[in-house]
Amino acid sequence: MTYFAGKTYWLIGASEGLGRELARMLDAEGAHVVLSARNADRLESLCAELSHARVHPLDVTDSDAVRRAAAELGPVEGIIYNAATYDPVRATEWDSDAVLSMCDVNFVGALRVLGEIVPRFVKAEMGDITLIGSLAAYSGLPASIGYGASKAALLSLAETMRHDLKGSGVVVRIVNPGFIKSRLTEKNAFKMPMIMSPEDAASRVLKAMRKNRFRSDFPAPFSWFIRSLVFLPDLLVYRGK
Repeated sequence: MTYFAGKTYWLIGASEGLGRELARMLDAEGAHVVLSARNADRLESLCAELSHARVHPLDVTDSDAVRRAAAELGPVEGIIYNAATYDPVRATEWDSDAVLSMCDVNFVGALRVLGEIVPRFVKAEMGDITLIGSLAAYSGLPASIGYGASKAALLSLAETMRHDLKGSGVVVRIVNPGFIKSRLTEKNAFKMPMIMSPEDAASRVLKAMRKNRFRSDFPAPFSWFIRSLVFLPDLLVYRGK
């Protein structure tokens, strides 16, 4: 028996990259996984590989669809919010559609889902919530309009929930990875320090989920560097700007 064996997790953002590997690893650990994302075909192909999974396609930007999915879900012990979209957008080349789409999926979508699930967990006095954030949440970075702001909002949400849900029986954690090889990071034209494979990132997420620790940032030392930026004087960080 493993920590995850027999437990049911709703994995939102399961069709690609990190989410896909998380589903495989949870299934191998004996967990029952509800697979959600927009791409039903990708979910079905993943489900065919797994022993304890079912598919529930979902667009997290559709409030009615989220309500229906939550109502049809049945009992779950945990939820993993991994839904995310990304486009490199600079303030000098503002693309409102791209920016609003990132915020809607990366942050507002989480609000929609959690609004259905958290009251259920609180009533049951149990539940496990894992939010997949990003190291981009810690500091404003170039070409990160939309993405950085949405991940910073997700981090703030997680911090507030951790305070409010203390003693409720509901565990909240946020996992902030650095760069992960995926169709999203393929859009970047710059060098990405310490970029990880989806398999490596997924194993780190599972390690974090075995603990009640609130925050997990990786990989070190890249995560240490990103977090240290908030302590540097603005004149140094933004010199020449």
